[in-house]
Amino acid sequence: SSLRKVQYQAIGRMSSPGARPPPPPQHSPSRDSMDSMEDYWSEVKNIVEDGQGAGDELVERGSMDEAELEEDWLQEAGLSTLVSGPLVDGPAEALLSTLTRSQAAMVRKRLDNYTQTMRKRNKQPMRHVRDVFSTPDSSVRLGASMCMCVSGRSSRPVFPDEDRRVPESVPEQNILSFEVPYSEGVGSPRKGSDWQECQRIRKDDPDQPTFHIVKPKLGVTRVYDLSSEDMKKVGPFALIELTTFYDCLGIELKRNRIVRNKTRESGIFGVPLTTLLENDQKKLPGSRVPLVFKKLLSKLEQTGLQTEGILRVPGSASRVKHLRQELESKFYEDRFDWEQVRHNDAAGLLKMFIRELPHPLLTLQHLPAFTAAQNIISPRYQIQALHLLVMLLPEPNRDTLKALLEFLRKVVAHEEQNRMSLWNVSMIVAPNLFTYRGKNARQEEMQGAAGAANLVRLLITHQDLLWMVPCFLISHVRKMNEASAPKKTPSSEKSKRKLLKRWNTEREKERSEITDLREGVIRVHAPQHTKVSMAILLDKKTKAQDVMARFDIENGHKQFLFEVGGNIGERCLDPETHLLNVYRVNPHCEWVLKQRTT
Repeated sequence: SSLRKVQYQAIGRMSSPGARPPPPPQHSPSRDSMDSMEDYWSEVKNIVEDGQGAGDELVERGSMDEAELEEDWLQEAGLSTLVSGPLVDGPAEALLSTLTRSQAAMVRKRLDNYTQTMRKRNKQPMRHVRDVFSTPDSSVRLGASMCMCVSGRSSRPVFPDEDRRVPESVPEQNILSFEVPYSEGVGSPRKGSDWQECQRIRKDDPDQPTFHIVKPKLGVTRVYDLSSEDMKKVGPFALIELTTFYDCLGIELKRNRIVRNKTRESGIFGVPLTTLLENDQKKLPGSRVPLVFKKLLSKLEQTGLQTEGILRVPGSASRVKHLRQELESKFYEDRFDWEQVRHNDAAGLLKMFIRELPHPLLTLQHLPAFTAAQNIISPRYQIQALHLLVMLLPEPNRDTLKALLEFLRKVVAHEEQNRMSLWNVSMIVAPNLFTYRGKNARQEEMQGAAGAANLVRLLITHQDLLWMVPCFLISHVRKMNEASAPKKTPSSEKSKRKLLKRWNTEREKERSEITDLREGVIRVHAPQHTKVSMAILLDKKTKAQDVMARFDIENGHKQFLFEVGGNIGERCLDPETHLLNVYRVNPHCEWVLKQRTT
């Protein structure tokens, strides 16, 4: 049809000012590709006919003026005190002290934009950029401790440790290292295979790259391995790095304006994730994903994974509407009859739940950044952008998204039975995740259809990688914890004597710890075991799994080794982690063997 022809012509267009237009198509779409696009527009039609969704009255989509944009960015980056409040040592100053040159330059640019915009309004900003960056080269000084600059295109990584060696057969563009900020490895955009591969979006593209992850010397850290407090500190650094990364790629990072209207505080559909989890935790403490969402996924796994057309074939609109009303009134009273729910009903309810969230699962403020990731020409850079965006998501959104992606991976694994390929699944899920609102919504949806589905495909395929916390972000957190550690000042002679005595005691402790470090000795505490502690001599080959093996597994529960305190809140160590490396980075931590909480 002519409409479909227009839709296909619009698919490859790019909306980001810094992105290039795509090259002309080399061939017409295959029949399989056409069918996949038909799935997308069929899903859009079902959504429109359903007529439900988070109303436009809750959200105003549009560009923010310069001052609002910069102030909002600085606030999310943990730097709001740079434009208001006293200029004293605090979290913002501690954060600044950990940045690389490129990141510090980006903060200076945003702060300078804010200052200039306020002046145009004839308003005097509370603080000028010179008050924060007192000299022209201060951004270099701020980032000196962490700068790992790479000039031009990054060279092939060289790692001396044997188990971190990259096989020579792995192409450079398929190597991912978490130790250097992504913005430091961006080379000049160039035409070639990377560009062609990114733009050739097809059904089940066999040329999707497989990335080789260089094992971090401090071990792999997954999102659930860090304490909630440490993960909250990761967000601001991720935003600064994402902005710097996009700037290096020539992509403008846009944001949406959010109107904070009142939302539902009870019920299931149209209720914010945070409110749902607060209510769920009263019923089941420790819940990280809404209970109704988990139940819908469980129902689909039990009855639908092998059903042909699962997710694609819609349930009866009247039945889904009736079940929705039943869930609202009976779910929390444990009176809802799940036996009456068919697999296509559960699929419809699941997608409806996602669409009706008052704030999108990918968050309204970061949805433009997800959309901009469609336009990145290198598959590796695209994955790195998604990696930073996942780190930016609020905890409830990130946990709920992961639960969804794990289910979708199971659907794809049963493709032979359900006839749902990775591309099919991505096409159907994309319109529910990438919800466009506002007067230009239809045009934006047409332009971003295939790109949005490709992002969903990348999220499903690389979800394990994307939920690992990059080492350079953890390094920021460690340095910020060290920089923001409280420094007490004596107020009297008596307190000075107490402080001197404590200082002498701490020096003796440090000497002992240094001796232990030279000898490679740590003490592991295992409060849940009969043998509650054990001194262990480390060498460069000692791994966390070696320590875990020295303690008997009691009560059938597997336990893990944690580093606790020092310059980190708490981190569960991957069994492959080399302990001597961790000890050198965090010599004042405690070593505790216990169960994971998730």
